[in-house]
Amino acid sequence: MMLMLSTIFNLVNRNFSKVYLWLAVLIFGAANAITRKLTEIGSQNLIDGRNPISFCNVLFVGNICALLMLILIYRRQWNISNLKQVSWQNWIGLSAAAILSGALAPSLIFGALSHTMVTNVVLIGRLESPLTLALSFILLKEEVNLWIISGAIISFIGVALTLFLQFLWENMMSSGVFITVGVGEIMVVGGAIAIAISTIISKTRLQQVPLGIFSVFRTALATIVFFCLVLYLYGSQHFMDIFSPFLWQWILIYSAVIVVFGQLCWFTGLKNSSTSEVSLASSFAPIAGILAAYVFLGEVPTAAQYIGGIIILFGIFLSQIGIWHQTASNTAAHRVTSPEKMDARCGFKGV
Repeated sequence: MMLMLSTIFNLVNRNFSKVYLWLAVLIFGAANAITRKLTEIGSQNLIDGRNPISFCNVLFVGNICALLMLILIYRRQWNISNLKQVSWQNWIGLSAAAILSGALAPSLIFGALSHTMVTNVVLIGRLESPLTLALSFILLKEEVNLWIISGAIISFIGVALTLFLQFLWENMMSSGVFITVGVGEIMVVGGAIAIAISTIISKTRLQQVPLGIFSVFRTALATIVFFCLVLYLYGSQHFMDIFSPFLWQWILIYSAVIVVFGQLCWFTGLKNSSTSEVSLASSFAPIAGILAAYVFLGEVPTAAQYIGGIIILFGIFLSQIGIWHQTASNTAAHRVTSPEKMDARCGFKGV
């Protein structure tokens, strides 16, 4: 009887984990579109000619709100015993990962959202996956099969083709001679590189760091670094509307839903999901992002984005086949053992 109850409990728990996983993917997929929508709402409610919900304000205040909520959730993990287990090498790794994935990458992606379509950000951001795979193979000597390699190469080609066709047609329309890459697209590429490097650092240095310490420290340091960087580049007047009630009421909702609830669903889903299940759910992130751009912003993909997107999705499909084969042949890798290791699997998560 007890064995039967245990079996039923485990089955229900696994099914709920899948629900949390897919819900997190939908939330993260909508992050870019919702961020752009918030800035549009701000542009319709100017304060002395200024947009109170600028991208910098969204990122900074969003980080503060997320940090407060994460402290409430993980405060028990911040004790002397856990902190003593984190070596100085891990603190260095944590700092590097925080700056790259918590400050640099979001800054570049938020900047890109002000220069290009959300669909471009979603598709070009998929460059992160083949970059991470290449770095894992070269630096960490991770085993990958031909399916995964083929999928990564095809996804990379899809991203490159999206850029090439888009700017080729734009230059043809403007009778230009040279093909130029937009600032927004360059920022997305930079953000993808930063996240890929952060993922490698997490794999090598942060496997044993408690999740609460990992999340809170990353958010706190990223907030400080971003604040100092903006002050240096633009001056203190750039945060003039930081205490606007209109800004905070929207960012509190944004932080609670996109950042905190999304992260909780993600990590809860990871606990009882296999690597292949996580990979399958994550592969739908670009579809969720494109649909969110259409629903919230009315963005219709261009021909170049359709062509590149189809190729990217085909590459993701091949990679998924490779992960299924790899999981089947290596039972030890069947379970997801580290939330930090899988943290960047779904791409950009709002802040």
